[in-house]
Amino acid sequence: MARIRTEKVVFTFHTTTQAIFMEQCCKGAGAAGRLIPVPRQISSGCGMAWCAEAAARPELEELIQEKGVETEAVYELLL
Repeated sequence: MARIRTEKVVFTFHTTTQAIFMEQCCKGAGAAGRLIPVPRQISSGCGMAWCAEAAARPELEELIQEKGVETEAVYELLL
């Protein structure tokens, strides 16, 4: 049975350190998402990305700004 793809927001990072910092910030704030390998459709400096439901994008962008997480890019993809 095929998995149903849903709209996701994916944040990429230049370094693994920033990806792990994002994970710590999100867990501390109770924010949605998890670390994943960068999807094949895109590329990233460190190979790790933060993935969450697309609806969580505003909350995550606010958290990134507040905590000073350095992201490389942000994408909305069907995953």
